[in-house]
Amino acid sequence: MARHDASELARRLARQAEAVCRHYLPAGHREGRYWLVGDVRNTPGRSMFVRLTGPESGKGAAGKWTDAASAEHGDLLDVIRESCGLTDFKDVADEARAFLSLPRPEPEPDRQRRPTTAPTGSSEAARRLFAMSQPITGTVAEAYLRKRGITALHGTGSLRFHPRCYYRPDEYLPTETWPAMIASVTDLAGRITGAHRTWLSPDGDGKAPIDTPRRAMGDLLGHAVRFGVTQDVMAAGEGIETMLSLRCVLPTMPMVAALSAAHLSAILFPDILRRLYIARDDDPAGDGAMAALIDRAEQAGIEAIVLSPALGDFNEDLRVLGIDALQAGIRLQIAPQDVARFMGLAA
Repeated sequence: MARHDASELARRLARQAEAVCRHYLPAGHREGRYWLVGDVRNTPGRSMFVRLTGPESGKGAAGKWTDAASAEHGDLLDVIRESCGLTDFKDVADEARAFLSLPRPEPEPDRQRRPTTAPTGSSEAARRLFAMSQPITGTVAEAYLRKRGITALHGTGSLRFHPRCYYRPDEYLPTETWPAMIASVTDLAGRITGAHRTWLSPDGDGKAPIDTPRRAMGDLLGHAVRFGVTQDVMAAGEGIETMLSLRCVLPTMPMVAALSAAHLSAILFPDILRRLYIARDDDPAGDGAMAALIDRAEQAGIEAIVLSPALGDFNEDLRVLGIDALQAGIRLQIAPQDVARFMGLAA
């Protein structure tokens, strides 16, 4: 992307600075002319401040931010990059355009090339689906998650919404369209390798009334849906709702959803990982994935700690038992030093 295009995106974002902060930095809050938050990765706190008003450029410009603790500074494109865990600038620009409801730029004309169709179910098809989807704020996907008790939606740049996502029951029946929550599956470098679709009822009250409301596509083995920026401690589990439920009580712990028991046992470990929490589902497949993952972690020199739900999974714990009971149960299972680090509570 040309530099002037990036500058124009930054200016457009700055005109909606508060809306940008509320979407990408929801752990913060407004005080006067500033949005206060812990850092650009949406950690709770007050050391980073974003100007919400001011001129378009120069000293005191709207959208500019500074972190007093780290001396980092930047604009709202940097906020999108860090809070969503993006690495390629093209992905940052695409996310900014989606937030601003702007069309994508037309490609350079090339008389020798014709548009190609990505093979069905391929990684490229997954990337295109994710790119054409929109942020979940205010959508049926957000309503669906909140209906399941999930209110901590910070750091969910890996989730998007498509209002009319194709669904084909089988090769003999016609294609239907339903609203869908779209999750990007990424590798350790942040590249999209696949996507997961959860088709939803139009009111967000639950999943769509179809035979298979969940399907994945692309290259999934070893990869996952990621929430938060990789650190030395991470939690891994099967389902998206399972891991988002855990994030309600461990809001700053990085987490990954592998989408199935088989894929959970095969997730790849970041080089900096030192402790892995395994969020098991209470069923035979979950136990098998847990055992395989523990063996692999120990062979890699990574401490593995199992987190067990009181009921079938952690989303069921959240919905049936409530967030206080979920927090109390998790607090007893995680390492004492992680209680203060990720729960914000004294050990």
